[in-house]
Amino acid sequence: MGLALYAAQQGETDPAAKALKGFGGASVLEIVAKDEGGSWRAVYTVRYAEALYVLHAFQKKSKRGIATPRQDLDLIKQRLAEAGRLHRERQN
Repeated sequence: MGLALYAAQQGETDPAAKALKGFGGASVLEIVAKDEGGSWRAVYTVRYAEALYVLHAFQKKSKRGIATPRQDLDLIKQRLAEAGRLHRERQN
């Protein structure tokens, strides 16, 4: 995950990063990593050229498919809105 985030900071998209569905395009991306302990995810946005915001990182525990749980999506939306607010403040 660290390498994928570093690539994003350099303006590149790591092969492990994919657009997160439901966020209107490729400005919110998800990195999925798996190991013997389970599946891990990190979600970040590249909406703002000056900053990369990591919105959420978590272990996916659901056994019902690959969909991101609703509570995690709600938290990502909340943090994306906060990132937008922070970005606007820094522009002033």
